Amino acid sequence: MPPGPNAPHLRLGRKGEDLAARHLAKIGFVILAKNWRCREGELDIVATDGQTLVVCEVKTRSGTRFGEPAEAVTADKMARIRRLTGQWLSTHRVGWCRIRFDVITVCLERDGEVRLKHIEGVF
Repeated sequence: MPPGPNAPHLRLGRKGEDLAARHLAKIGFVILAKNWRCREGELDIVATDGQTLVVCEVKTRSGTRFGEPAEAVTADKMARIRRLTGQWLSTHRVGWCRIRFDVITVCLERDGEVRLKHIEGVF
């Protein structure tokens, strides 16, 4: 049976996505979609800076004991995000546009410190 919506790792992920969306809005991005889903999967955040469509994969961790969060964005994950972006563009009838793929990592440390890193143009 799949975990419920209040499972600790899902709450952690949602908090990280909320912090990432706030970060993007603070630096002038417009959030077009958050947690957009289709049969093939989910895009965490789709945003624009007015010139470029930016698809953000958000990785949230409670620490780096098992490595940096960005290490979880594998080649397979990148390929899936590209395919999902094509689905998003088709669903929203978006024609040609410049697209960039970013990763935002969020570490929520036990002492309450939040470390957010926005890595642009990862793939």
